[in-house]
Amino acid sequence: MSTPSLLDPERAATREQLIAAAGAVFADSGFRGATVRDICQKAGANVAAVNYHFGDKQGLYTEVLRRNYQRAIERFPGAGGIPAGASAEARLLAFIRSFLQRIFAEGVDSCHGRLLAREMIDPTPALDALVAVEIRALADQLTAIVRELLPRGDDVASVRLCMASVVSQIVFYHHCQPVIRRMFPELHFTPSNLEALAQHVTRFSLAGIRDVGRGRTSKRH
Repeated sequence: MSTPSLLDPERAATREQLIAAAGAVFADSGFRGATVRDICQKAGANVAAVNYHFGDKQGLYTEVLRRNYQRAIERFPGAGGIPAGASAEARLLAFIRSFLQRIFAEGVDSCHGRLLAREMIDPTPALDALVAVEIRALADQLTAIVRELLPRGDDVASVRLCMASVVSQIVFYHHCQPVIRRMFPELHFTPSNLEALAQHVTRFSLAGIRDVGRGRTSKRH
């Protein structure tokens, strides 16, 4: 596999074209359905270019998944521009809002949400590295918020269940769009109308987390 920093400008450009083309093809067809030939044709590159730059299709896919995730985080960071000293409630809203913005992004950035949706259904070896390096950092951020909201923030089981409930609400509206549109055609979410959804998920999550906290408190008395 070639090292990006050692490539001449023409080869570096080819590498970037492959990543851009592969993002769209993988998002549309999934890792298993995409072919190197389709990717190279879209990138205007020789079919041998994938092996030269990434080793194989798996290497290319791993880089595409990582690159799209990092670009999404750079554009919509988990903290959402909220200072670390803000209330847990404000930080939760910012976390949920930025998560929704990442997965509902349009244009070239739409690959991120579609790639993640496919990984949830049919995971590949690339997911292991993404979880270990990238997703873990976001999970730690949400963990800190939930721990602050729960009276017993050291209750690991409750914290994890609350985290899962928050995230499951967010991804439901993206991953289950085909069903939502058929059942409730008026519920059509785009980057321009996500604020109301972010506010709703936050209110619902806060109510649930607080109820979990009250339940844990009442059991001790």
